[in-house]
Amino acid sequence: MTNRLAQCQSLYLRKHAENPIDWWPWGEAALAKAAAEDRVIFLSIGYSSCHWCTVMEGEAFSDLEIAAYLNQYFLPIKVDREERPDIDSLYMHALQLMTGQGGWPLNIFLTPQDCRPFYGGTYFPLQPRYGRPGFLQVLRAVRRFYDEQKEKLAAQQATLWQYLAPTTDLSPELELNRDLLCSGIHQTMPILEDRPHGTCFPMIPYAQALLQGVAVSSEAARLEGLCRQRGTSLLLGGIYDHVGGGWHRYTVDPQWTVPHFEKMLYDNGQIITYLARLWQQGDRHPHIPYAIAQTVQWLDREMTAPQGYFYAAQDADSFRSAVDSEPEEGAFYCWDYNELTAHLSPEELSQLQRDFEISPQGNFEGKIVLKARHRRQDPAAIAPVLDTLFALRYGAATPKDRPMPVATDNQTAQGHPWLGRIPPVTDTKMILAWNSLMISGLATAALVWQHQGYWQRAVRAAQWLHQHQLQGNQLYRLNYGGAVAEIAQAEDYAYWIQALLTLHQASLVLGDAATPWLELACDYQDRFDQHLGAADGGYYNAPERPDLILRQREGIDQATPSANGVAIANLVQLFLLTDNPAYLTKAETSLRYFGALLKDSPQSCPSLLAALQWYLYPVSLQIRAETMDQVSGYWLPTAVLKLRERLSEGEPQPLALVCEGLRCREPAFTLEQLHTHLATLYLHH
Repeated sequence: MTNRLAQCQSLYLRKHAENPIDWWPWGEAALAKAAAEDRVIFLSIGYSSCHWCTVMEGEAFSDLEIAAYLNQYFLPIKVDREERPDIDSLYMHALQLMTGQGGWPLNIFLTPQDCRPFYGGTYFPLQPRYGRPGFLQVLRAVRRFYDEQKEKLAAQQATLWQYLAPTTDLSPELELNRDLLCSGIHQTMPILEDRPHGTCFPMIPYAQALLQGVAVSSEAARLEGLCRQRGTSLLLGGIYDHVGGGWHRYTVDPQWTVPHFEKMLYDNGQIITYLARLWQQGDRHPHIPYAIAQTVQWLDREMTAPQGYFYAAQDADSFRSAVDSEPEEGAFYCWDYNELTAHLSPEELSQLQRDFEISPQGNFEGKIVLKARHRRQDPAAIAPVLDTLFALRYGAATPKDRPMPVATDNQTAQGHPWLGRIPPVTDTKMILAWNSLMISGLATAALVWQHQGYWQRAVRAAQWLHQHQLQGNQLYRLNYGGAVAEIAQAEDYAYWIQALLTLHQASLVLGDAATPWLELACDYQDRFDQHLGAADGGYYNAPERPDLILRQREGIDQATPSANGVAIANLVQLFLLTDNPAYLTKAETSLRYFGALLKDSPQSCPSLLAALQWYLYPVSLQIRAETMDQVSGYWLPTAVLKLRERLSEGEPQPLALVCEGLRCREPAFTLEQLHTHLATLYLHH
């Protein structure tokens, strides 16, 4: 017997379709029913590849006693955070204010008349454990509180609302200067430092902002060291899949050893961009292009739709056999020591042990997660041994860079005759924001290594998105097998425009101007301003709609950069590329709107710091086509390229014109003059 969620397109929602809970999808009908019947809304938010979401679905949400109580006294609603990041952001902010922490699954209780939160948590076990109450205990306590303590509930909500409701941070008197930028960078640096305990996330918005800050900070050496160490951790740690390519979401330990095994498109797109820029900045270790190439193979093999766009995510859990009742975390990725000794020669095992931390007792519940001991000078030297492990995992006949069948749900995973292990379920929905991050990553790598294959993948995906996600005057966030869904939100617009600008820049160097990427970026920026722009600065997270109790303008970064931080950097680049000062005015107004955040809490908004650097140090390089290859070796983090055949009225023509903001340097008539300009660009600070 299935519930309403069986009719939904979301894989995450459909995973709960067999629950005995009378789930509703978020919408007008559910909210109206809750209000009419005075039933507290139990709102549960998660995503398909979330491990603890999967655990709670199999435990508490499958329990008959809990279901009976929920169905009688609550109105249970499920939301896929990847479909509605606006709802997720709003209630996650509320949970963090109430408890001091957040995470998924996000389980929160709302008063039925106004959808305002009053209690919440993350994972609730079936029975009390891990220092957490059992879920039925929580439900009974919440219902009792709602029924018997109305005055206390109202006072609690009023206090919460003071912090939750948006305030205008417009700071017209704030000096947008180098002191503000450098102070923010200094306060943000500790976030990339190694810690003795806790989890390790890639934190790429922070790493990107700090890497960019190397060019202007007085602490450049320390910054550079932190950024390179983050690259090393990502390349060596168990967070990276050394056999199949691609990065997992995070590790549960501070040594970067044992990951939560889900792979998210948004992480991988950002990490490709970061490592390519790290290489460009000067870390020329061959491990960087090797890992990117291996990850692009994973993308081709497991994450690319026939149409050319990219899937959203892969689960952390997978089945060990076709008859298992439940999937197991990391089953697809981990190794038994006996398995290694059985399939590798003594020489191969010895070589693997020299390069990776291998022991009979393992490093994850008796099994082995591959973690490299050091950066290999020749990454390909260990490739034959890893190829053997690839064949064991995927099957000997599976090519590394060709599409393989996709497990779209548990039934397919257990029913398909796989050549190797049973793979994790893949969420095949297309998310515009996440595809845009991957397109930016591929285009950046194409630019840095002059790689036509990366370029072609990025172009194919971007052309498909432009052709299918824009319907009339409306841009859409999702696509399910050819059908668009959900109106685009701020992160969709911001990341998409960023991707178009990255494609434009790469096309100048790669010599491909078939698609007018800059014109498209300007057109989408106009739409962004029209649909989500705020008159006093910044962009709303989502369109105004009746199911949102407030509209947020978010400047705080999460695992992905804040839409406003990316949008402001885009505006500066559009100004440089088009010479239209309206873009720069919008960028300045938006920075001032977030001025209090930049001043008081810069460690929470690295993308706004990066945007501030673009605003303070904007550079345009106007270059003739034959000179374009002369700039590829320079690390110019806040510069745009402009292809011009005539740079002055007279003859001979300069090779290049270097402009900093509204001031241009002397034209460069020789390569020596050009190199001098480029080498001294950021030294005047």
